[in-house]
Amino acid sequence: MSPSPKKAFPLRIDPALFAAIERTAAADLRSANAQIEILLREALARRGIKLAPVEAPRRGRPPKRADGPD
Repeated sequence: MSPSPKKAFPLRIDPALFAAIERTAAADLRSANAQIEILLREALARRGIKLAPVEAPRRGRPPKRADGPD
């Protein structure tokens, strides 16, 4: 598995704000980290800042090879 291309950084956040983010993330079946990223993207979009669309991670089994297993 390749390393994530996302930038990692520490974030200091008010505990009550983080609790609210965790609640909304659970309601949307997301991690708190994914919820924060979505909220940031929505806030930037409201300000008119355009970002490239996010490429969804590939899920499931890889496609079968045409030459078959060895």
